[in-house]
Amino acid sequence: MLKVKIKKMADVKTPFYAHKGDSGVDLYAAEDYTLKPMERKLVATGIKIAVPYGYEAQVRPKSGLAIEHGIGAVNSVGTIDAGYRGEIKVPLINFGDKPYKIEKGKKIAQMVFAKVEEAVFEEADELDETTRNEGGFGSTGLD
Repeated sequence: MLKVKIKKMADVKTPFYAHKGDSGVDLYAAEDYTLKPMERKLVATGIKIAVPYGYEAQVRPKSGLAIEHGIGAVNSVGTIDAGYRGEIKVPLINFGDKPYKIEKGKKIAQMVFAKVEEAVFEEADELDETTRNEGGFGSTGLD
């Protein structure tokens, strides 16, 4: 089990797993704000965490907010590195056609922890061949 230290900066909920086996925990707004259509806002969560070395925390949008209200995360997926100790803030955007009221204590995003590896880069004159090679976006078609 991964242990993550948390420091609350406000009277906010501590993230928790809603169900056994869930991969993410919810993050909650620490402030009220009305997000206008196509407006972006960095929303505070009121928490700081210490991600252990060798891991990252990924901040992801909530599917319910996206489907029901058109609310997404501007930089989805956001990364919190092991060395960061500042407050977690979520850059939200309202893709909907109506203002959306962000309420303190309500879910605004989810956070998943993932193991990371440091890469060592080796320069090469050639890369090995694959069946895909340089095929990029849409290279497998839509059928």
